[in-house]
Amino acid sequence: MLKGFFNVPKAVNEPVKGYAPNSPEKAAVLAAYKTMWNSKIDVPLYIGSEEIKTGNTRNMTAPHDHQHVVGTYHLAEKSHIEKAIASALEARTAWANMAWEQRAAIFLKAAELIAGPYRAKINAATMIAQSKNIHQAEIDASCELIDFLRFNVEFMTQIYADQPKSTSDMWNRLEYRPLEGFVYAITPFNFTAIAANLPASAAMMGNVVIWKPSDSQVFSAKIIIDVFKEAGVPDGVINVVFGDALMVTDTVLASRDFAGVHFTGSTHVFKDIWAKIGTNIHHYKTYPRIVGETGGKDFVVAHPSANIKQVATGIVRGAFEFQGQKCSAASRAYVPQSMWPALKEQLITDTKSMKMGSPEDFGNFITAVIHEGSFDKLASYIDQAKKDTDAEIIVGGNYDKSVGYFIEPTIIVTSNPKYTTMETELFGPVITIYVYEDANWAETLKLVDTTSEYALTGAIFSQDRYAIEEATVALQNAAGNFYINDKPTGAVVGMQPFGGARASGTNDKAGSALNLLRWVSPRTIKETFVTPEDYRYPFLGE
Repeated sequence: MLKGFFNVPKAVNEPVKGYAPNSPEKAAVLAAYKTMWNSKIDVPLYIGSEEIKTGNTRNMTAPHDHQHVVGTYHLAEKSHIEKAIASALEARTAWANMAWEQRAAIFLKAAELIAGPYRAKINAATMIAQSKNIHQAEIDASCELIDFLRFNVEFMTQIYADQPKSTSDMWNRLEYRPLEGFVYAITPFNFTAIAANLPASAAMMGNVVIWKPSDSQVFSAKIIIDVFKEAGVPDGVINVVFGDALMVTDTVLASRDFAGVHFTGSTHVFKDIWAKIGTNIHHYKTYPRIVGETGGKDFVVAHPSANIKQVATGIVRGAFEFQGQKCSAASRAYVPQSMWPALKEQLITDTKSMKMGSPEDFGNFITAVIHEGSFDKLASYIDQAKKDTDAEIIVGGNYDKSVGYFIEPTIIVTSNPKYTTMETELFGPVITIYVYEDANWAETLKLVDTTSEYALTGAIFSQDRYAIEEATVALQNAAGNFYINDKPTGAVVGMQPFGGARASGTNDKAGSALNLLRWVSPRTIKETFVTPEDYRYPFLGE
């Protein structure tokens, strides 16, 4: 099994390109952006070897210019989902039996394709359809995706190399089999890298996959499909479908061969899926693996000893990069009274300096939120904060959807630590701050821990090591990814495995071997070389 193990390329994190003025990478991505802006692509279903166009289509538009159509995609009917399941199961035997190093080579090639000829395309697609500025597109669609593919190959080889002890008279080994059936991957709009990793990580371990991308991410999903096809992923291994989410999920979960779900999305949807799996449990061939990363109400806590400029930068970057639409985005903050006057001034200055508009203009830090539903939800909470006596908007608070879904980066200050925007996941460029009395540091840590049902990411800022230790212990269950003197976003594959608990998911840590272990069903094999021929043990005597 481990032939060639030590020859696997060592994974290293992909360097982030700077896209400085007059740089070749800036010219390349802008050229790709202009070409793809007018491409009018037509995205079919990918089932087995077929590219199916159902004729029932939806438009793909840019959030920052929602009247501009960049293409269409085709919606599946129930029969197409059933066909995709059959196609996956047909492909399973050959794929599961393929030597692991052959699977590894496919995904290593995919990483190199993204690092080279596809880099500008996948970044431009992410800028257009998900309204990411170039830096956010680069660290997501290029660097993180490349890292997922390279590091998962390394993790896979580590898993396969983990073998039990043997003795001179017996050989013990573990066979890391793929799951018996197929895996259902449901991916979100906000990270192109996650969209690729959820189906690819399961497939890399020998599984076959039904992949349903978000309706708001189809444009960059098409680039992922093109990369996987060019890299050599066989037909039927990753089948891609679009359509009514409820219909697709119900059809998939009704199959006896459903073996697992790899999910990133809302907590409510994930809980519904879990409930349906439980209802169907007597029908399945095996107990399905349920892996999910869901919501967050991520925090920043500043100790009185913290550096004010560091706290300000952590808050505005954590809350406003990619318009606050990262699962890990800072959306509530706790700052001491002694720091607040100077910090408030810095936050207002920093936030007002942020330019907002199309990602094609590299001077823009803020672009649009993903769709009208998100825009309307955020606008309603901002309007309510303007009315409530226990809340005050100190910067931002305006919005406009006439051209694109633009929400100004907004900071709300509340006198109520349980104010609605301190507890409710908003998924947008809005953060709420509660100012606490310096003497109430310990009580504030308890407040942070008990305010939210989520436990995804969190950050503390302090120059006092005793305070850092106290917060680290007090908040041990409040965040699966915990940051000291840094913003709560920006986990890097191989460095900060990502995932949270409580209502934030199953904490299976994407970007580590822990996640890949969920997609195998190990078999222990014991081979005895000289087999006993008499049942009697020495204690029995003659």
